[in-house]
Amino acid sequence: MMKFFLQFGIGFSFVSLLPIGLVQAATPRSIDQQVNCEIMVVGGGTAGVAATYEALRAGRTVCMTEITDWIGGQVSAQGTSALDERATQRSRLFFPRGYTDFRQRILAQNEGKNPGACWVSLVCFLPKEGHETLQTMLREAEKEGKGKLYFFPNTVAKSVAIAGSQIQSIRAIQHRPAPNSPPINTYPLSQTITDSYTEQDSPLFQKKIIQFVPPASGKWYVIEATETGELVALTDVPYRLGLDARSYRNPSSSSETDNPYCPQGYTYTFAMEATATPQLVTPPDFYSRYAQSYSFNDKRYAEAPELVFTYRRIKSSIPGAGSRSVNPGDISMQNWNWGNDYAPGTSADNYLLSRDQLRSTGQLDPEGWMGGFRVSGLRGGEEQAIGFFHWFHSGTTDAKQPIKKPFPNLRYLTGLNSPMGTIHGLSKYPYIRESRRIIGRPAYGYPEGFFIDEVTASRKDFSGEYYQNLGDRTFRNLATSIAGLRTIDVIRDRIDPKTVKTLGRSHIYPDSVGIGHYPLDFHPCMVESPPEKPGNQERPGERQGADETFPFQIPLRSMIPQKLDNLLITGKSLAMSHIAAAGYRVHAIEWSAGAAAGTTAAFSLETGVAPFQLVGNLPYANPNLEKLQQRLNANNNPTAFPGTSILNTNWQNWK
Repeated sequence: MMKFFLQFGIGFSFVSLLPIGLVQAATPRSIDQQVNCEIMVVGGGTAGVAATYEALRAGRTVCMTEITDWIGGQVSAQGTSALDERATQRSRLFFPRGYTDFRQRILAQNEGKNPGACWVSLVCFLPKEGHETLQTMLREAEKEGKGKLYFFPNTVAKSVAIAGSQIQSIRAIQHRPAPNSPPINTYPLSQTITDSYTEQDSPLFQKKIIQFVPPASGKWYVIEATETGELVALTDVPYRLGLDARSYRNPSSSSETDNPYCPQGYTYTFAMEATATPQLVTPPDFYSRYAQSYSFNDKRYAEAPELVFTYRRIKSSIPGAGSRSVNPGDISMQNWNWGNDYAPGTSADNYLLSRDQLRSTGQLDPEGWMGGFRVSGLRGGEEQAIGFFHWFHSGTTDAKQPIKKPFPNLRYLTGLNSPMGTIHGLSKYPYIRESRRIIGRPAYGYPEGFFIDEVTASRKDFSGEYYQNLGDRTFRNLATSIAGLRTIDVIRDRIDPKTVKTLGRSHIYPDSVGIGHYPLDFHPCMVESPPEKPGNQERPGERQGADETFPFQIPLRSMIPQKLDNLLITGKSLAMSHIAAAGYRVHAIEWSAGAAAGTTAAFSLETGVAPFQLVGNLPYANPNLEKLQQRLNANNNPTAFPGTSILNTNWQNWK
């Protein structure tokens, strides 16, 4: 076997790397179990749990699969258990009902206090606490709604059977430890992902082949809620990945053409504990490859690394501790740009394979699906994260700052009872910021397919020189798209397009089924390969689109793919641009999108009206769409922020 991580000098060793060629796609096995579902949710992350929660409360039979053994995605298995929220929305608790319940339970379980006393959020907590809280919520939703949940952890979708415009069945693989093999969560994902998508038993895993099908009625809905848009890729519905070509809808794009190799960087999180005395740490053998890529970014952090520790502290030994107070027993989760971010951006190292790459590697062949990752891209992120801990602990040089102070009183936490619940100490699954994003169906104003774009919600001043230099036609179209009630005046040259700065509010969608508020926040890909190359830089222009947003909406059209009528898309795979996705990717927004998908699926089963039929005649009114929106709002899953109106451009107080 090839060695992956050597002795790390803090009381444990990483296991050996299984050769990538050990397991390969083979002849499909016979089915071990068939399960009937009214609603099939593929992916148990934040959006998938939200969809399941609402479907259960609607009384439906739901099957949910999850690649890990924890539900919740960002709040648990991905380790990003520090809720990203905007101040005004948080102060009013104007969130979907399930999300509000979740965050309030976390606080109540900690006597109303922020468990981590972190300063990035008011709710920072241990990942396992997120998983366990959501488990309780789903059990209660099942009981209250008289629904039924069949949950399949450690399960991946392998293939999809399609007839016409309908998904007929989904074939999945569930894995558990083989006899005399180590437990689940011993190995990092890069070492197990190929095995997980292979149907034959292996030295590590015993497999069960499960087929999910609709009930006797033949009617069901499938909800794509994976972190990387696996069903989007498997069914090969039209989608985008990475950068969109610059246009008046996405004028800040860093590319003149589509570029599928540059999605936002992803992160393997980990947890570290403050200790009373310095800890001995030996660098891993790969450390020198990554050492020159780490930075605290800002001089104040370089001078006071305790601020970085407390930024996402998820357990505080002293409740209410300040941002500069680090005490023995405190636990910090790390999710740091220029730290454990990993952002490959070329065709040689992109971690999410493009459509062409999937075809050329056979992953779109029958039974060929292997998860859609570049395995070496996952391994690089794992090594980057481990190296970042060592750098944080004992590094003395910073890639961007003139000072780097060691922080030796730290212990890297590992083991099945550690915060990440893994022997290796990394999160069970990486925090994926950007997925394969569908292109919605052609719609009024979107002849090539609907999508949410940059100008939908950005507060950026689009009248500046950068945008005027895009060309007269592009700039005029841009000004027209954000002119609002002055659109006719721009078209007829009654006003100068240069005077149109912003719309003053987000775009109001007649088919809105959810809400969100978060900045357009970027973790850009790197220019050269590999990402950790000394002196490597972010892709130029990627942060041009970064800015605050107005409170925005989630349109139903962004959830409806082309070609398939019983597939709904949620989470990070909505129909949206690369820039828009930078604002739609965090906890509360994923929950809102998931709640909308679960409610829509239940509504369509009840009424017999398919989701695409709810939006087919827009912009004209649709009584069934209005009923769906009424149901969402009645269930405290808001479809608009208070005061939303084409006449209201007074959103300055929403911070």
